Amino acid sequence: MLNEIRSLGFEYAELSHGIRLSLLPGIFEAVDAGEIKITSLHNFCPLPMGVMHPAPNLFKFTALDRRERESAWKHSLKTLDTAARLKAILVVLHMGAVEMRDYTDRLLDMIEEGKRETPKYAKLLEEALEKREARKEPHVEAAYSFLRGLAEEAAQRGLKLGIENRESLEEIPFESDFHLFFREFREPCIGYWHDTGHGQIKENLGVIHHAMHVGGLSDRLIGFHIHDVEFPGRDHQVPGTGSIDYAAIKPYVKPGHVKVLELSPATPIELIPQGLAHIQGIWGPE
Repeated sequence: MLNEIRSLGFEYAELSHGIRLSLLPGIFEAVDAGEIKITSLHNFCPLPMGVMHPAPNLFKFTALDRRERESAWKHSLKTLDTAARLKAILVVLHMGAVEMRDYTDRLLDMIEEGKRETPKYAKLLEEALEKREARKEPHVEAAYSFLRGLAEEAAQRGLKLGIENRESLEEIPFESDFHLFFREFREPCIGYWHDTGHGQIKENLGVIHHAMHVGGLSDRLIGFHIHDVEFPGRDHQVPGTGSIDYAAIKPYVKPGHVKVLELSPATPIELIPQGLAHIQGIWGPE
């Protein structure tokens, strides 16, 4: 896997939330041999024992069940330890979600059906935003308490934590809460991780302006997951093949940011260099 990434010209890779425990010895060997470097890991990495598919939301920081939070803690620490072992810079986190029905997929279906500007769509979106706000308090308190402890552990290991924006309306921090979140968490080891696909989906849903959202959080921005979106919600596409205006985001992109292409496993290998060239042509080579 890592040799294939290296053969495409990449010196660095991110280890995602689909890495099985059995793969770690080979990854350690490749990194120790200098074949490739690891910039970042995505929690949970490695996967919990017995889980055979990517599962970043398997255990939620927001869970009201203490046992689930304990499992999230245990596997988050394993991710931090693995990141330190691999000399990675940071760990990308999903913070969790409010317990409520899934509105996001239904809203995206309505957009695809051409109903984005209808009163029915506006009513359903308003209902979703009101319900998540009414139910968020206990989940947010649980997640914030969790993160305070995890930030201490990350700082001890010399790691940063990237808080990722999410595409689903019920996941936290809500797009409307990020500024409050970063006023609460001023620790230098905690930063904002922007997923371009998720940002575009949120714009398509009608809850943010993508570029303005990035700009408003640029002082805490530490990195990107880069992929494109086939309107309205099919993400993890090759940059340049979808609807994202990368030029609008360019003013907030710095050479020091970690930038990770996060593409669908079904992506044809020959398209990956094209996607990289598209991004570098707009954002620059670094």
